[in-house]
Amino acid sequence: MDLDMARVRAFVCAAEELHFGRAAGTLGLTQQALSKRIVRLESLLGTALFRRGGKAVELTEAGRRFLAPARQALAAAEAAVAAAVGTDRPLRVDVWGHLYAPMRTLAEVAGRAGELVLGHGRDLPSVTAALLRGDIDAAFGRVHPPLPAGLAHRLVRLEPVDAVLGADHPLAAEPAVRPGQLSGGVLWAPGTLDRLDFLHRFARRFGIPTTATALNLGLAHFLAEVVADPRRFSLLPADVPLPDVPGLRSVPLVDPTPLYAWSLVWRAGGGHPGVDVLTTALAEQAGRSRWLEYDPTRDWLPEPPVNASAQRAG
Repeated sequence: MDLDMARVRAFVCAAEELHFGRAAGTLGLTQQALSKRIVRLESLLGTALFRRGGKAVELTEAGRRFLAPARQALAAAEAAVAAAVGTDRPLRVDVWGHLYAPMRTLAEVAGRAGELVLGHGRDLPSVTAALLRGDIDAAFGRVHPPLPAGLAHRLVRLEPVDAVLGADHPLAAEPAVRPGQLSGGVLWAPGTLDRLDFLHRFARRFGIPTTATALNLGLAHFLAEVVADPRRFSLLPADVPLPDVPGLRSVPLVDPTPLYAWSLVWRAGGGHPGVDVLTTALAEQAGRSRWLEYDPTRDWLPEPPVNASAQRAG
C-alpha cells in the first residue's frame, strides 16, 4: 500500500484542528479539496478516520491509532527530501512571545548557528502546527505542556521578570515588590489570558483577580496603556529594552522572583542538521551566561525546569 503524503498531511492537519475549514485554511486548500484527500485516504485504508457531524469532527479509534505514525511518516518524508536535495538551505526558525522579545536570545548565537531564516508565529499552537507540517525546522518561545506528539524541546533560558507600571501606581517608588503586593491592581495583558499561559498562571498563583486585555499594537503602545491608569501593571523580562514611554517604571519582583522560560522546539526523529548546531550554540551560551540557574526557594516557575541548575546566583 502506497500512501500519498499530501493526503497524510491533510489528515494530520485535520486531526490537530478537528475542524476541516481551519485545516484547509492552514494548508492553503479549499475545504472541498481537503475533504477529498481525506476521503481518498480513508478509501485506501478501508476504514473511516473521522466521525463527521455537522461542523464538528472527531477521530475514530482507527484515526487515533493512525495519527502518531502519520506524523512520523511526514517527518521521515521531509528528511528524505532534505537528504536528496542537500542541506544548504537556511534553518527556518519561527518565534512567538513577541512582546517579550525572543529575538534577543537568538541574536546571542546567530553567528554561531549557521544561516537562519526567522519567521513570526503568533503563539505556541500556530508554531507547533507549522513544525508538524514541515513548514519550519525549529521554533523558539515559552513552552507549556502538553506538546503534540512528534515534537522535542529543550529549555534554553530562564529570565527574571519585573513588574512594569506607571509613575502614579502606588508601588512605583518601591525598590522591589513581592508578587502578592500586586493583588489589588489590574494585570494588563496583550491578549486574552487563555492564550497567555504565563500571565494566566501568575494571576492564579498570586491571587490577582482583576485582569484586562489590550490590542497588541507593539510594546510601546502596550506600555503607554499601562502607564495611562495607576491601577494597571504588567510583566516583562528584566532584560527587555524598554521604549521611551513617559512615566514608565520597571520594578524587580522578589520573594519569589518569577522566571520566564524560553525553549527551543523541533520535530523529533530527524530533520535539518542546523537544529543540532543551534541547540549546541544555545546550550554553550546558556553555560557562559548562566541562563539556567534556578533556586526553588526564591524563584517561581509555572512548571519546574528539567535541565536547569540547582541555584541562581544572587
